[in-house]
Amino acid sequence: MFAQEAKVVLTLNREAVDALKDGVNFKKTPGGSCYIIFKSSDGLKACKNLCKHQGGLFIQDMEDMGGRTVKCTKHNWKLDLSTMKYVNPPDSFMQDELDVESLEDGGVQLVELSPPDPWLTDPREAEELQEGEVKVTYLTHACMELQLGNRKCLLDPWLTGPAFARGWWLLHEPPADWRERLCSADLIYISHMHSDHLSYPTLKILSEKRPDVPIYVGDTSRPVFWNLEQSKVQLTNINVVSFGVWVNVDEHLRFMILMDGIHPEMDTCIIFDYKGHLILNTVDCTRPNGGKLPLNVDLMMSDFAGGASGFPMTFYGGKYTDAWKADFIKNERKKLLNYKAQMVKSLQPKIYCPFAGYFVEAHPSDKYIRDTNIKNKAEDLNALINKLAPNILTWTPLPGAALDLGLALRDRKGIPDPPAGVKLYKDSWEMDLYVEELRRAVAHEVFKHYSWIQFYYDWAGFRDYNLVVRVIETDDRFEALADGYDYLVDFLDLSFPDARPEREHAYLEVKNRVGVIRHVVLHGGLWDDLYIGFQNRISRDPDVYHHKFWNHFQTHLPVRGPDWTLFLQHLTPSAEPAQPESPDFCCVV
Repeated sequence: MFAQEAKVVLTLNREAVDALKDGVNFKKTPGGSCYIIFKSSDGLKACKNLCKHQGGLFIQDMEDMGGRTVKCTKHNWKLDLSTMKYVNPPDSFMQDELDVESLEDGGVQLVELSPPDPWLTDPREAEELQEGEVKVTYLTHACMELQLGNRKCLLDPWLTGPAFARGWWLLHEPPADWRERLCSADLIYISHMHSDHLSYPTLKILSEKRPDVPIYVGDTSRPVFWNLEQSKVQLTNINVVSFGVWVNVDEHLRFMILMDGIHPEMDTCIIFDYKGHLILNTVDCTRPNGGKLPLNVDLMMSDFAGGASGFPMTFYGGKYTDAWKADFIKNERKKLLNYKAQMVKSLQPKIYCPFAGYFVEAHPSDKYIRDTNIKNKAEDLNALINKLAPNILTWTPLPGAALDLGLALRDRKGIPDPPAGVKLYKDSWEMDLYVEELRRAVAHEVFKHYSWIQFYYDWAGFRDYNLVVRVIETDDRFEALADGYDYLVDFLDLSFPDARPEREHAYLEVKNRVGVIRHVVLHGGLWDDLYIGFQNRISRDPDVYHHKFWNHFQTHLPVRGPDWTLFLQHLTPSAEPAQPESPDFCCVV
């Protein structure tokens, strides 16, 4: 069985993208392959110019005054490109959508997954499940325990400690026996490298008892365990799996890992097949498997909450008032809720469970974020699904509750409550233990030498981009520290000027909590700890998102961290200034 591949079928430069008209656009490659791109206020959608009925070509439907529909030249079948549904005849097919990936130069490329539906390889007939044969137990956040026959599989075990430095903490208290469950798992799946899924504090506990537990991850271009050596966690059985290939666990159980269409470099989802019964877990994928997913699975799980970004809560200046933020967040959460509900309705799983959104900004210094970053409620999403598709059974999980899949499928009930007396919500997190680790970075020898700044950004490797960033070290209230660093980086030539250049340029001002930024710098960490973890405050002029910059520092930093030992060895007293030449922008600790 061959691995699934992502193939670029059409590339448009920035000029070609700008020339796209609203509505339907037909494109043809030099090799003669034909595609359709639909442009709307929601962005771009694309598909092959090929009718799923008998392979006819589409042309513009002149009867459609809304400009969304194309008509097949063979039998007049009609396709609504805004939904990718065939409207004539109705309720017939869905068109296979291509991924539209943005390029750093403003262009786009259309990407086709081949095969688009690899789970159809070697299909199995569903066998009847006995009571107790398949149980799904919710532990906390994105962590589920799947009992599939005599195997136990654990998904994304974040069971202790914070995520994203000190920004996220578990909302739900995992069952009291979570350590035993963790260390008795037959296999573990970790969907991606974000620390609410790849939790080194959790895996440290695992490594001390069972370092050889099989752990499976997808073959992403940014390795899931890129930071394993730096973490000092000893795990000896990490398995990197190709996309779109069945992995056999035993005669009854197999699984397949799929890539995300929006973030294929880091994000994955998974399908479990036990005796022909499918469990689909899309986790955090924005567009799992490019939007092509199996229909009528027995159980589907996905994220739902929103709020997993610093935008707009951490932004200040200009339009970013509290009122604007509240209005934006309310609208975005509503759109996400509707999108998730429509996705579930279209896929028609027998049972649906929203999870992977149960975190809280519990640290006292993050009260503003906690009050501002309103998230969707699983109950609200399930209520909307029940309204749109009453045939779908929904489950709002609570810690320790175990779904018996066989009973739920047979009786169309059996959605469980947690055991009596179980503590559901956390009220303490051992914060001092983890915050102290961040504080220790502040006094590190490296930061006594001003030249660490150039050494770090040389290592980071981002340049040739007309952006100037001012980086300010602050206390927990985001007030600049008198003895903290405050400096400019000009990424056009990777210089460190005393003042902003006179040329026209984009500008970011980023205030970072000192313990977190120094910990990130010292360990070569990704800036997700700062941005997704709400540990900075950002102002920008003009108010434009710099994808190339953020994508580099959140995803594409070197896998190996800076060699600070080498840095300290090469320092010479005469070469290191006692203090920065420009106190207006740089203050040495």
